[in-house]
Amino acid sequence: MAPALLSLAGEDVGHGNRVILPRLSLTLHAGERVALLGQSGAGKSTLLAALRRRLAGEVAWCPQSHGLVPQLAVYHNVYMGRLERHSALANLWNLVRPERRAWTEIGQLCAELGLDGLLKRPVARLSGGQRQRVAIARALYQQRRVFLGDEPVASVDPHQALRLLALIDARHATSVVALHQRELALSHFDRVWGLREGRLVLDATTDTLTLADLDRLYPDADVPPDKPADEDAHG
Repeated sequence: MAPALLSLAGEDVGHGNRVILPRLSLTLHAGERVALLGQSGAGKSTLLAALRRRLAGEVAWCPQSHGLVPQLAVYHNVYMGRLERHSALANLWNLVRPERRAWTEIGQLCAELGLDGLLKRPVARLSGGQRQRVAIARALYQQRRVFLGDEPVASVDPHQALRLLALIDARHATSVVALHQRELALSHFDRVWGLREGRLVLDATTDTLTLADLDRLYPDADVPPDKPADEDAHG
């Protein structure tokens, strides 16, 4: 077993004094690709935020809201992934005159993500899927060991999702990605963490899981989808 990057043992996780995930226990091992599943509101974003705080400088972060500046060009939004590595003056100057090496490096990265030719375009003029890829590009540009993504492939088709995840894997030894595509979780990841109603109810390797196991993370799966709500009342 690879060494543990992070372990939680019965910890309360939440925001301030508000506990969202009580008595949470899990371990993230180096080299693991973890799919984080659960219905909206189950605590996925809360867990990712906790991992981000604890792993700090090791994390490349791709938030669900993208966190982009609409008025700025694709280049500048991606460049923000490394703002802390440069002085305030250098960052300000880069707004006016992009640094040549950074321009080339970001251009190559964007080309891999299907954003070729868009470096000068304001993010506000991009489609939802393009914005999502810009957010992924910014995370990849950070060049960190661990990738944390909050539904980073939600706005793209399955083929593009696989391609983007492959690019993420090529640059990060370890990843934790929240998503809703259960088939993708089984086919692409090593482990699944499943949340339901603020509890970690599933922590297993994907080679031991089926789609039926993942369906249990979603309350709607408990009710036959074609059964009318008042069927029993009418006999």
